[in-house]
Amino acid sequence: MSVLGIINSDPDIKKRIQAAFTEAPSLDLELKFLSEKEAISEFLNYEMPEIVIINFSDPKIDIPYVAAHIKNDKWLLNFGIVGIFNSEKDSEEKLLAQYKDINVLAILDYYRLRSHLVKNIEIIMENYQIIFQREFTKDIIGGVTGSFTLENDLLAVPLYASIGATILAQRGFINPDSKMHLQLALDELLVNAIEHGNCAISFEEKTAAMEEGKSVVDLVNEKCQNPRIRVKKVEFQWDIRKDKTIFTIRDKGKGFDVAEHLKKIEEQDIMSLHGRGIRMASMFSSSLKYNKKGNQVKLTVLHDASVERKVPAGFSREQLISVKKGETVLWENESSDYLYYISSGKYSVYHDKKLVGSLTAQDIFMGEMSFLLNQKRSASVKADGPGKLVRLSRKNFINIIRQYPHYGIFLSRLLAKRLVRSNEQNAKLSEQLNI
Repeated sequence: MSVLGIINSDPDIKKRIQAAFTEAPSLDLELKFLSEKEAISEFLNYEMPEIVIINFSDPKIDIPYVAAHIKNDKWLLNFGIVGIFNSEKDSEEKLLAQYKDINVLAILDYYRLRSHLVKNIEIIMENYQIIFQREFTKDIIGGVTGSFTLENDLLAVPLYASIGATILAQRGFINPDSKMHLQLALDELLVNAIEHGNCAISFEEKTAAMEEGKSVVDLVNEKCQNPRIRVKKVEFQWDIRKDKTIFTIRDKGKGFDVAEHLKKIEEQDIMSLHGRGIRMASMFSSSLKYNKKGNQVKLTVLHDASVERKVPAGFSREQLISVKKGETVLWENESSDYLYYISSGKYSVYHDKKLVGSLTAQDIFMGEMSFLLNQKRSASVKADGPGKLVRLSRKNFINIIRQYPHYGIFLSRLLAKRLVRSNEQNAKLSEQLNI
């Protein structure tokens, strides 16, 4: 059973959350409610949860302190956050901007707790390894691809858009501001795919409905009463390459005249709501291209090699080293009396002068295995471009673990995951050899 941390002191909200999970017995979760500062810090540091719910509108909890605590040690406190809030007091847009530096994957108004909280938790749990995957060494040739299939549910769109942006932010390919902008762009394109693609809602129809006091969510739900529309889905795919990521969104609609539509958008006032999604996506991406039919769009984001991963609190006093392109950081067969924490940059790994892999800030450490086993280096590592590293001697590393014992737990988990991956790879290789 996994523990789900819930930072909240409001008894009414507690009852709503408990009621929502009571209706989902298949989720094997222990709900742990936290309201005291010391209890919150202890839970985050030592339980190392995968998902935490935070009541951003709770006046009795110092939410900025909690956010700062998470931000200051994101290396360790790296989990998915579902924010909940009171829309009568707080703005969703302002909360997202205020807490852009932590992993807020979804944010729900109180009135949506019963209908969407459990659904959001399920989606995050099912895709946790995709979102927060941390590999020690990656194949330099193969990329990372994945996809989601979305129902016509506009209230679930923000979570999928957030996951798409978080996948890049977690890998150090975009900064927090770019993450927020990308999330907004993906959100708009996914909404367009459901609203105008699958449900074929025209601008005139949408305007008339809103004048009658209806919301777009109401209009989509009405359209989905038709079985032919209800079964339509939206495909959301991503392809992470070495220098860029391509997001593809495809709906089951009839499409539209792309050239004519883009011409109309250019002729309209920039503040017009019509075509807002396309304008926003164009502004926050390197490229935006539609297919001829108009039911598929590809959004390309160039990776930012200058993004630095924040140095963990325990390493902040250690030596920060800047490296240049072509500089050899580790030499094969040298003694391993230190390791590096990777703050930024890309690095190529060579064994017997052959390129065998690559490292980035996503891999967290460089040279950790030979360092921990007290063996000679098994490979050389060379910088592909400018980068920053934190050098940790054996003595300093041990002192840091003594001062921050929960770092040892985290490191053990990382090494255990590496061992599991190694065993899986060996098992697959054995199967191939036996065929």
